[in-house]
Amino acid sequence: MPICSSAFWHSLLFPTCVSPTKVSLTSTALRLFLWWKVGSRLSEDRSLEADNASEEMSGMEIREETKRRPLYQRTADALSEILESVEPGTYLPSEPKLARSLGVSRATLREAMRIFERKGRIVRRQGVGTYVTQLPHVIDTGIETLESIERLADRIGLAVETGDLEIRKRTATEEELKRFRWENGLPLVEISRVILAEGRPVAFLIDILPEEHLPADIKSGKFRGSVLDVLLQRDEPELWQCLTDITAVSASPEVARHLKIQRGDALLFFEAWLYSKEGEVIDHTYSYFLPGTFRFYINRRVPLE
Repeated sequence: MPICSSAFWHSLLFPTCVSPTKVSLTSTALRLFLWWKVGSRLSEDRSLEADNASEEMSGMEIREETKRRPLYQRTADALSEILESVEPGTYLPSEPKLARSLGVSRATLREAMRIFERKGRIVRRQGVGTYVTQLPHVIDTGIETLESIERLADRIGLAVETGDLEIRKRTATEEELKRFRWENGLPLVEISRVILAEGRPVAFLIDILPEEHLPADIKSGKFRGSVLDVLLQRDEPELWQCLTDITAVSASPEVARHLKIQRGDALLFFEAWLYSKEGEVIDHTYSYFLPGTFRFYINRRVPLE
């Protein structure tokens, strides 16, 4: 069987003697695979770094495309090649073995693996190991129309569920009184929840709204759906517009805990204010989205002269 054939590598990476319920890459197979497909990539990059360093010392201008890339990014490139060539459910070697095979430190390997963990491409389980998942669904949508994650997911056949639901009552803070012109002592309800897609956290949502606008099932804690869908289905109050501020943020310890990511990981963040026709803020929301699961875009119209 030719060494360059796909059948050769499939038989090497997935030996028939291994249980199909937990396929694992052997260290020998992984080293051979890296040698064949990606093993030379890191050494080539190191040679490029040496050339660049020499040019810097001699005062030569370095072109933008040949500047050095961080080692964790090059390690991520090598990992990407591995993940694309193995089947979902495959367990990767342990961190020490995988780091040695790639020629990097465990710290560099962890940083590279976090990229794929955030995308849902791999799952790490304490005491079990790291396994490869199927490519996650991507919620790809314009944001001109106000819709819940549940509706967006349903459109592409993606099943989502609610996790870490927390509902608490409180009164408006001084800042909220100034910003939203809510009455002093107005009873508010704060609802936080995690959206799970294919069993993994993909978004963390917080809704803050006057208690008078919530139906009894939400206030009782039996609610498992979308606050936005509940508000849109009601006749009163009549909703008018939703102003939204969109930015990228680093995950705080609390958000990281809910999304099962590292503190400081990059997230897409929406802060929104849903107004009634009377100008009252009906719902103030904070939404944190994992990159790789969501792709939002805006369809901008060309002005008519």
